[in-house]
Amino acid sequence: MSAESLEIAKTRYQAGKLAFENGQYREAVENLEKASALLARNSRLGGEVEINLVTAYEAAGRTDDAIALCERLKRHPHFETSKQARQMLYILKAPKLKRPSEWMTEIPDLGTLPDNELKISVAAKSTKSSVQQKPKSTEPEFVDLSQVNTRDNRFIWVALIAIGLTISYLVWLSFSGTPG
Repeated sequence: MSAESLEIAKTRYQAGKLAFENGQYREAVENLEKASALLARNSRLGGEVEINLVTAYEAAGRTDDAIALCERLKRHPHFETSKQARQMLYILKAPKLKRPSEWMTEIPDLGTLPDNELKISVAAKSTKSSVQQKPKSTEPEFVDLSQVNTRDNRFIWVALIAIGLTISYLVWLSFSGTPG
């Protein structure tokens, strides 16, 4: 492997990771596949690229490809890569749980809106955000004391009595323990 192909692979790898972080999973898969093709599969960097490729496959909805790649990576010579592959394979093969519909929030598809409605909703949002809010006053807020519950809390008295008895007992122990 030449130094030039290694640099290209590293560049593709970084581009793939960045695309994945930005939610561009198809682009991430393309870059990571190209980086993987340029690297030796048994190298540490090759394994790292392919582990990231597994997550990109899963995010792109290509679970079967992710599982197949994990099966191959389980036998990778680099211990950390094979360990991650086994863990990811366990997760990928786990049964999918059915979630109750009340746990889910449906996001409306803005693509189904006619163009004029979309422009109106965008314009309405921009005018709402451009309206300046009235600054909050710095004057203290007055509280009507007739509305405040000022009755004694019994817990305070119980706590004060318990503290007083404890202190009295400790003082008594300190004086009674020394011979006079």
